[in-house]
Amino acid sequence: MRAVVYDGKLKFHREWPEPAVPKGEILIQVRLAGICQTDLEILKGYSQFQGVLGHEFVGVVVNGPKNLRGKRVVAEINCVCGQCDMCLKGLSNHCRRRTVLGILGRNGAFADYVVVPERNCHALPDNVTNEEAVFVEPLAAAFQVLRQVPIERHMRCTVVGTGRIGLLVAQVLAQTGCRLQVIGRNPLTLEYCEKKGIQAFHVDNVVPKADQDMVVECSGDENGLAISLQLVRPRGMILLKSTSAKPWTIDLSPAVVNEVTILGSRCGPYAEAINALARKQIDVLSMVSRIFPLHKAVEAIEVAETPGTIKVLLEVSKA
Repeated sequence: MRAVVYDGKLKFHREWPEPAVPKGEILIQVRLAGICQTDLEILKGYSQFQGVLGHEFVGVVVNGPKNLRGKRVVAEINCVCGQCDMCLKGLSNHCRRRTVLGILGRNGAFADYVVVPERNCHALPDNVTNEEAVFVEPLAAAFQVLRQVPIERHMRCTVVGTGRIGLLVAQVLAQTGCRLQVIGRNPLTLEYCEKKGIQAFHVDNVVPKADQDMVVECSGDENGLAISLQLVRPRGMILLKSTSAKPWTIDLSPAVVNEVTILGSRCGPYAEAINALARKQIDVLSMVSRIFPLHKAVEAIEVAETPGTIKVLLEVSKA
């Protein structure tokens, strides 16, 4: 099969071995995959991953149980043991022995076929297109913010960073009616927010007043956390959504002095993301900048890193 592989260098292979299908897992033919910031960070050394990249995808089950065979599905990326202390406590996303699709110990979805546990799969309603479905994983991560922090209308909330995840988090928070603003550097994505009715400011024009109840840091840069610490009020909260290959070196004394809660935020509820897309509550289609065929994945990843794009997709196979 064809596959996009990172082994210290990014390569497109036309004859990569097809995956074996262990008991309890299913084989999916990938239709469409999304290039994520985490994929780009892996190429810089994040997680020391080597193998087939890609964790955002939609595909069709070709080898699995009858109730799923032929169905369009998306899949949760954490593949877990179900037996460790974390799994038994209902915290399976933090399974001690987990593998993570295209990120940790398991080949990903930038290939003709991908294998995932059956229990990870979610069938899609007909009114969610492939182009929308490929956003389920990052949109679920955006909805995780609402699971971790109850948002009320009076709350002042800021999203720092207007990259792919920042735009999704902003749209999710906008649904709550909170007093929302977004801060970034990219004129394209700042304009995108304004068109959605979300206040957006260039970081150079922001005067921090330490008055925000919650700041969601989505910039992927240590400067974003520094700005977040200036924006958040005493005893406020900062949620970290960024992963980075580069270690951050930052003064956290303001968090101590102001008793700020800093909370990591990762994967989220797929069902909520699918429902939001089915109800057209979140617009993801306007985020798609370009779609490349799989064999042009190396070029596509280069384009995904340029400021003039928001989301780049890979078309793996057609229906």
